[in-house]
Amino acid sequence: MHRVLILGAGKIGSLVSGLLAESGSYKVGLGDVDGAAAEAVVRAHGSAHLTPYTLDATDSGLLGKHLASHPVDAIISSLPYYANTAVAEAARKGQMHYFDLTEDVEVTRAVRAIATGAKEAFVPQCGLAPGFISIAAAELITHFDELRAVKMRVGALPQHPNNVLKYSLTWSTEGLINEYANPCQAVSDGRLVEVAPLEGLEEIEIDGTLYEAFNTSGGLGSLAETRGAHIESMNYKTIRYPGHCEQMRLLMNDLKLRHDRGTLRRILENAVPQTLQDVVIVYAAVTGMQDGELREENYVNKIYPQVIAGRLWSAIQVTTAAGITAVVDIVLEHKNRYHGFVAQEQFRLTEILANRFGHYYGPGGSKDLSGKVVVSGKTGHQRRTRAATA
Repeated sequence: MHRVLILGAGKIGSLVSGLLAESGSYKVGLGDVDGAAAEAVVRAHGSAHLTPYTLDATDSGLLGKHLASHPVDAIISSLPYYANTAVAEAARKGQMHYFDLTEDVEVTRAVRAIATGAKEAFVPQCGLAPGFISIAAAELITHFDELRAVKMRVGALPQHPNNVLKYSLTWSTEGLINEYANPCQAVSDGRLVEVAPLEGLEEIEIDGTLYEAFNTSGGLGSLAETRGAHIESMNYKTIRYPGHCEQMRLLMNDLKLRHDRGTLRRILENAVPQTLQDVVIVYAAVTGMQDGELREENYVNKIYPQVIAGRLWSAIQVTTAAGITAVVDIVLEHKNRYHGFVAQEQFRLTEILANRFGHYYGPGGSKDLSGKVVVSGKTGHQRRTRAATA
């Protein structure tokens, strides 16, 4: 039985801990600075393999003492991005595998440095974007003889928007602001370049519904470094309903709240409601040459809220938790395969979707799954891709 410590009993940590503990293959510790929150999650899941701890993971001394007295095979951080570097350092010192959900570029660079020479796997960015979107795009890339362009688009949206932002808080507010305010990365003519957040506005139509997409930070992950050479363009953008970007530009740029993130966070959390009635849209498009012809293949998936273990979970919770638990499961089941820094695109889409946790991304993987996958492209490649995603 694998032993893991999950840090953070919030929206994602609560589902991750339940999925692993209830699988019967994991002995899970759930640590949170608010011990009552961890205890509430344990009571809700009712698993004998899940134990709560009151633990301030930002205190490196306390975290080290806890790990010394409660050794584990892996640490899974669902903490805010800024807390992850210290957790990764603790994992390296304790010779434990490390996983996180960060979207922050600088934190990922720090984790990469910490992982240098490690026998254990250090796997940051295990969420939805970065994370699963990189795995999906990397799968499409393998179908081409020569690449021209890679587009990665992801959105977590309310199903029934009714405010001026046409948005609901489905994710960490701090993480959202970080994505909207920090510089973004893209590839142009084979070079990694920096582009501005909230720029590059475009329209996308999926299933007859019109969306907009624009630059946000972190979603490209490490794919640009591993697959970006000799390609005309590669970029990541966040999907929203039309009009959202204009409103956020007003807040972030015109009112200068990008420089006062504490105030912006209070405004958003006071004015924008949360919802479990969301939808996650995953869209990847790759253009390039196949057998001498210019072709495009797409991965399009919509995931809706699902009932798991008798409780309704939002689509963003399901997709994020399914992504990281599948990656954890694959790494711990193949301990000799992964070492040091591990990029998301090192995992195959076929393996993720075949995994007992990753199946929540696939159509028919759960009776509560209302999503679908659409892949288009050259006939021979299309058959191979559909086998990978169905």
